[in-house]
Amino acid sequence: MRTGLIGLLALGLTFAVPAAAADGDLKITGDETVVTIETDDGAVDITRQKTEAALIGGVLQPMVPVPGVTPVGELEVLDALKTKSAKVVDMRTLEWRTKSTIPGSIHIPYTEVAMRLNELGCTGGQGSWDCSNADNMIAFCNGPACPQSPTAIKAMAREGYPVEKIFYYRGGMQDWAVLGLTVAEDMF
Repeated sequence: MRTGLIGLLALGLTFAVPAAAADGDLKITGDETVVTIETDDGAVDITRQKTEAALIGGVLQPMVPVPGVTPVGELEVLDALKTKSAKVVDMRTLEWRTKSTIPGSIHIPYTEVAMRLNELGCTGGQGSWDCSNADNMIAFCNGPACPQSPTAIKAMAREGYPVEKIFYYRGGMQDWAVLGLTVAEDMF
């Protein structure tokens, strides 16, 4: 069933249609701050604005940062924390982790992951890891616009970590907090 703008208004639903990109608009991808789409009611410019719920600027990240990686949501993260079926890894910098993190997660900053794969079941060292016994792991950072865990996932794959053992919680801390899930503070 298609519902146009008039139908939504009749139902009492409203939405804002932003004007052309303003100087304060956040990037969507790369240098793009506006995506124009055609609708039955004409062209609509989609922009991204800083809101109270948004943790960071950044640019939108793909659901699958490396082919073979599996995206997961909050229920899979909770299951992994409960059953220990995967390590839940906060890939953010220490500054972000100390503000708040997912309870039970471990911390391996994205800038250090290529040197610390031993904490995820690999043996050897950077440039010569043996990850045949690697752990299942769920990577997260600040949310859908944060590049920290996608950057870490790319480094892990480059170092030989099996992508089928990498799960990506793209929603990260932004979605976790928006959903009202418990956070831990002052974690090092």
